[in-house]
Amino acid sequence: MRVVIAEDSVLLREGLVRLLGDAGIETVATVGDGPSLLGIVKEHNPDLAIVDVRMPPSFTDEGLRAALAVRESRPGTPILVLSQYVEERYATDLIGGGTEGVGYLLKERVSDVEEFIDAVRRIAEGGTVIDPEVIGQLLGRRRAGDPLASLTPREREVLGLMAEGRSNAAIARRLVVSDGAVEKHISNIFSKLTLPPTGDDHRRVMAVLAYLRAG
Repeated sequence: MRVVIAEDSVLLREGLVRLLGDAGIETVATVGDGPSLLGIVKEHNPDLAIVDVRMPPSFTDEGLRAALAVRESRPGTPILVLSQYVEERYATDLIGGGTEGVGYLLKERVSDVEEFIDAVRRIAEGGTVIDPEVIGQLLGRRRAGDPLASLTPREREVLGLMAEGRSNAAIARRLVVSDGAVEKHISNIFSKLTLPPTGDDHRRVMAVLAYLRAG
């Protein structure tokens, strides 16, 4: 796997390169600002771009805007956004295209090496991984009339794990239930969110989108 990194902190940037290298993942280019990201993605065509949200010159949303520009110019490029804080709209904006291969994680997750590397691989393979803390904040902001109101507590729990990028088997292990029970919960979620099977839309991603937007 080949990755590029856009991160203005030299310490974190070099730490990521070392951590990824130890896992057999090659970093082919690094930059310290958002605008340079598009150039290195175009040059190297990586399997994944890891991007900080706040970078020079204004330290607001340069990284996010660069990530969205990459997705627009090179659709399907897997993107993992790292952030210091929970910024819910960034997660929603990033996944808003309804495509796969996106992730939003807090930087503190990097300290759990096994979990971080697992997330990197899942995103590069087309998965969607949203930080559990972001999910927790969204759950805490449920409003009357939101599209998830009809879901049972267990169905919301399953949907939250889906948003973390977990497979059906992983969800079953986490909840200590059978694979069949998880499949039934997911079927109910699709039905309640009015997500019928189609040839174009990925219902799992669309369900996660509905989940993120309901905050």
